[in-house]
Amino acid sequence: MKATTSVSDLSRYKQKLRWQAEPGVNGAGGRKTGRNGKDITLEVPVGTVAIDPDGAVIADLEHPGAKAVIARGGSGGRGNVHFKSSTRHAPDYAEPGLKGEELAVTLDLKLIAEVGLVGPPNAGKSSLLASLTAAKPKVAAYPFTTLDPQLGVAEESRGGRIVIADIPGLIEGASRGVGLGLRFLRHVERTKILVYVIDGTSADPWKDLSMVQAEVEQFSPDLAKRPFIVAINKVDMDQARKLRTRSRRKGPIHFVSALSGEGLPELIDAMVNTLASAPDVKPQGPVRIKKLLVAGARNELTIERLAWGFVVKGDRVERLVERTDLDSSGGLARFQTELDKIGVNAALEAAGVQPGDTVRVGEAEFEYQP
Repeated sequence: MKATTSVSDLSRYKQKLRWQAEPGVNGAGGRKTGRNGKDITLEVPVGTVAIDPDGAVIADLEHPGAKAVIARGGSGGRGNVHFKSSTRHAPDYAEPGLKGEELAVTLDLKLIAEVGLVGPPNAGKSSLLASLTAAKPKVAAYPFTTLDPQLGVAEESRGGRIVIADIPGLIEGASRGVGLGLRFLRHVERTKILVYVIDGTSADPWKDLSMVQAEVEQFSPDLAKRPFIVAINKVDMDQARKLRTRSRRKGPIHFVSALSGEGLPELIDAMVNTLASAPDVKPQGPVRIKKLLVAGARNELTIERLAWGFVVKGDRVERLVERTDLDSSGGLARFQTELDKIGVNAALEAAGVQPGDTVRVGEAEFEYQP
């Protein structure tokens, strides 16, 4: 597997699920060795993480040209001529070759950025990204404007560049899968520093800051320990301006306005200085998994509890997903009925599922609602 900038997404691996290298060729008479099979190199976007079925990271391809061997090919056996001896001139046996590895791998694409903008909805992160960089995210005066993470490149005074990611708004409970928090939080795992963007006109900006920091801590204690800057946005408005004059808080706090540009040069300088001393981000380690086995009427269900939600495995339930048209209301209703018959809902409740948690079955993901 190789990381390249010529590929922007993982859609090709959604269309084709099975990839196999060319097999080798048998040997021939005249002591001819069989031809080796050709390797297959799968090109993926920079930032792709390969995860094995147990949730452990196999490869983290975080820079262009990064390579990793995901599965190794087999090795050919020795022909009968190898076993020839002074007493056995024509051996009637040979050594069989070894089969290559076969592995189910999950590919996950995470953004590559040095700075991650995180904060509650409507804090002005998209506007701030647009003011700091040439990015053009959708901006509007209502929560959850940004539906996908956005990247931008900021120019600093000394001619350098900083890659900044705008992570859509976090709400309380995001680390447990409430809303779309888990879908977005994983994109800041690679960032060296965080910028907590808070709406200076909200009812309690400091409470908003504590909530966002707590969600990041719940999602990843390692991420919460990284260097950070606090940016109180919308200082062009009276309420936020008063907050700046009255605040006695110390630390890396900057009062800025994405609309007027006030405080933005100082914020970029703070990013540069913080990045200069920030440690390199270590690749993600193995994910801890809690497995619960639940005996079913015809098969055995496996409920895996991961950091972002639950994975349901089992031949019957996975076949059910494959054979169900989830875009059809009738098909979806039958799907729910069959889940109850199989015992999936009861198994999830026994595993501690909560309303709003993410549940994955096969290639499909659902939000659990009892």
